[in-house]
Amino acid sequence: MGFVRRDGTQFFVDGRPFYINGWNSYWMMSEAVEWLSRSNVRSILDDGAGMGLNLVRTWAFNDAGYHALQRSPGHYDEDVFKALDYVIVEARRRNIRLLLSLTNNLEAFGGKGQYVYWARQASADVGYSNDTFFSDPTIKDYYKSHVKKILTRVNSITGVAYKDEPAIFAWELMNEPRCIIDPSGNTLQTWIEEMSVYVKSLDSKHLLTVGLEGFYNSWSPDSLVANPGHWADFLGSDFIRNHLLSTIDFASIHAYPDIWMPEVSFEEQLKGFSKWVDTHVQDGALRLQKPVLVTEFGLKTKSSTRHRLELLKAMYDAAFDSARNGEACAGAMLWQLLEEGLDEYGDDYAIVPRDEPQVTELVGAHSCRLEKLFHSNFTAAVTHRKNKQVSTCKPLLV
Repeated sequence: MGFVRRDGTQFFVDGRPFYINGWNSYWMMSEAVEWLSRSNVRSILDDGAGMGLNLVRTWAFNDAGYHALQRSPGHYDEDVFKALDYVIVEARRRNIRLLLSLTNNLEAFGGKGQYVYWARQASADVGYSNDTFFSDPTIKDYYKSHVKKILTRVNSITGVAYKDEPAIFAWELMNEPRCIIDPSGNTLQTWIEEMSVYVKSLDSKHLLTVGLEGFYNSWSPDSLVANPGHWADFLGSDFIRNHLLSTIDFASIHAYPDIWMPEVSFEEQLKGFSKWVDTHVQDGALRLQKPVLVTEFGLKTKSSTRHRLELLKAMYDAAFDSARNGEACAGAMLWQLLEEGLDEYGDDYAIVPRDEPQVTELVGAHSCRLEKLFHSNFTAAVTHRKNKQVSTCKPLLV
């Protein structure tokens, strides 16, 4: 297995184009801590492989909570680290790569709020907002310490350091970073600059992204019209500015039209979704000259099955057209896949593959046509769990 590289707006492995059909299962490390629940990790990876998926995004952090990886700044639970070792090994066995996120903007699994709490406990003057995560020297040192611990970790099963592991596709600085106390974006930009340089100083082999949702702010005034609402103008992030850095290898976006545009019809949401993706892919090509990966997208499971299938088809058609034409959309990652019985990790978007045969068939059909386009860059081109090679691909029907 070779490392994924970037050349312009394209990803390559061993000189061959690499396009992504992936998913999110953020919970895998937590489920791998206990031996009995490791079967859930194997099952979800089997489900992904059975749909021909080649990348999974998951958390490489859990701060201070249940099954915490980092119990306090710089202090780690070796059993939880071994769980992450296990996740990496099991993914690689199935030719599935990993996009590992290093912390969270949200409170789930600790994230920036936990870092700020730790700093306050240490009597640091960190102010009133969790957004001081991005500027406080003590907290930045905490974060850098965590980054170093993860990147230099030697896998207890394989003996390979994470920074030398080709099954890791890329690192993500943070899930959905926002800095509302500085809507100009200067604070977040300074943090991204500092932390991306630090990551690259430790690991020159892996790709790196920020973890953005894709919003624009006043730094890109002509692009503000692309935001799903004026509220998105003031979140302290900017898709262009944050991704222009030479230390950032590719751009990311998220897409949740039902959350971002709740007052309009599904037809309008679908149009907005397609415009959102198209705008960022064009910006990736023309302004960034970097790939754009849709690292989260979905529609609530309470929506009609037909609507969810239409959204998936729109995303997959855009990704396939980009792959066929050598454009900047590197692929898409569904949020999220969940094993049956793991309700504690569930949300309004969770898909249990065995309960959603139409969804799994659609996802598998997209993997199949990508494999036919790029041959061995994918795991088995399949539409069923048995990993049977298929000579023809089913059309993406809804």
